[in-house]
Amino acid sequence: MTSATAGTPRYVDTSATEYGDGDLQLTGEAVALDARATSYILRAAGLVIDVVAAYVVLFLLFLALSAAGSLLDASATAAIQVVIIVLVFLVAPTLVETLSHGRSLGKLAIGARIVRDDGGAEKLRHAFVRSLIGVVEIYMTFGGIAAFAGLLSPRSKRIGDLMAGTYSQLQRMPPPPPPAPPLPAYLSGWATVADVAALPPRLARRIAEFLRHAATLTPDARLRVSTELAREASPYVSPLPNTDAESFVIAVAAVRRDREAAALRGERARLDSVAAALKAMPPGFPRR
Repeated sequence: MTSATAGTPRYVDTSATEYGDGDLQLTGEAVALDARATSYILRAAGLVIDVVAAYVVLFLLFLALSAAGSLLDASATAAIQVVIIVLVFLVAPTLVETLSHGRSLGKLAIGARIVRDDGGAEKLRHAFVRSLIGVVEIYMTFGGIAAFAGLLSPRSKRIGDLMAGTYSQLQRMPPPPPPAPPLPAYLSGWATVADVAALPPRLARRIAEFLRHAATLTPDARLRVSTELAREASPYVSPLPNTDAESFVIAVAAVRRDREAAALRGERARLDSVAAALKAMPPGFPRR
């Protein structure tokens, strides 16, 4: 099973249900993106960090204004206070998200960024709409509207995201899975003569998941699952090796992996062998 990488495109048949991705994201060109939306809890944590940072900046600016209050009259002080509030709660978030391509201090902390619904980068107009509506749903209601909207949205969107056509995409992906177990040494002779057909995608994924998490299973569950997988994979293998169920599953996965890798290397070698001819100009063709 291939681990998903955020924003990595793959062309799929959108009419199929084999993938089973409830969060599958399609662009206008019918390209599916392996992208994960940020969870509700992470979004809340990032929002708290951004709000705290905004109030710290607001406090420092008001502190500087009060220090210079003796130089200003009351009307000028009030006007500057309004300007500071607009800068902190509207202008600054818009500029930060635009210049950082959807990342603020809180989003950097949780490993996320704001993107368009089609996976593209956030633009100035998206950041402005989010910041403008955020003044109401975050600061004027103490986050109540944003929290309620996030609970009702499948991607934990707040009202600003719904109006701007954006969502929070998780960029900090989990570490890659450990390497698959190698072919057992005592089955190397069998592997050279075995006919291992391509497994159904669903069965291949189940085998990959089992091999990835086998060490975390109890002995009884490990034996039960490996026996079931070996029984389902045996019609695609000839001859069957004389070994236990788990070693058989490991051997089948290793043989298919090695043979598919060899086929890809062969295809790459064939393409490289004709690359010069494909790129060359026909004889007598004028160079322009």
